[in-house]
Amino acid sequence: MSTFDDRENAFENKYAHDEEMKFKAEARRNKLLGLWAAEILGKTGADADAYAKEVVLSDFEEAGHEDVVRKVAGDLGDMADADTIRSKMDELLRVAQEQLMKES
Repeated sequence: MSTFDDRENAFENKYAHDEEMKFKAEARRNKLLGLWAAEILGKTGADADAYAKEVVLSDFEEAGHEDVVRKVAGDLGDMADADTIRSKMDELLRVAQEQLMKES
């Protein structure tokens, strides 16, 4: 193998790793968002965990995160608007990334 091939493989491996970490961080963010919304809805314990799982699964409906925003906004109704949810998602993405970095 040439040095070029080695570099190409290294870049491909880094890209794959970065994409995997991005996916994990977004899934963790969605779980944390689900737990946050569950608390607002008065859910605790297994009910809160089940709701958080629903939020995570809602992200697979379409590309992007607006499907998650719609789900949570629909469930929370007047308790939180879409902009509040998006802001919370930004905050929780940073938390999720920090958690994943500590676990690595």
